[in-house]
Amino acid sequence: MRTKELVILSLFVAIGVALHAIVPPIFNGMKPDMMLLMMFLGIFLFPGMTNSGLLGIATGILSGLTTSFPGGLVPNIIDKILTAFLIYFLFLALKPLKQAIARAGILTVIGTLISGTVFLLAALLLVGLPGGAGFTALFLAVVLPATVINTIAMVIIYPIVESILKRSNVLSENK
Repeated sequence: MRTKELVILSLFVAIGVALHAIVPPIFNGMKPDMMLLMMFLGIFLFPGMTNSGLLGIATGILSGLTTSFPGGLVPNIIDKILTAFLIYFLFLALKPLKQAIARAGILTVIGTLISGTVFLLAALLLVGLPGGAGFTALFLAVVLPATVINTIAMVIIYPIVESILKRSNVLSENK
């Protein structure tokens, strides 16, 4: 892993923490997870097992520490690490898809749905769901809107960041 990559991935995680902190709750105190957007961006721009693992661990811990979900630390760590590796492997499987923006959008939809499902299942099993809300209610009220928001944001942000990194000679043709 190059130092430049590590610095940029760290910036993505920091931006994700800021987004995670400022996004308002939408249902029962739960927020859409905008930190996923930055984790996915890091995986798409700098694909690799090490990068995916580091992004999953860092975003899981930081997301867990800043969550408004009661007892959300461990479910966040579980969901981010698992999601990071699944998205990395799906990224490799979809590599033949030449439209990078379409690939990023598809993977963001899949990744956000996976992350939300894993988080809610882990929370249900480990600490329970808050306010008597059921899995389905939280999935419909939080995960689905987060999927739409993250996908729209990715389709807008991905080509901008990719263009900046290519012009600054940071991004190689490893995608």
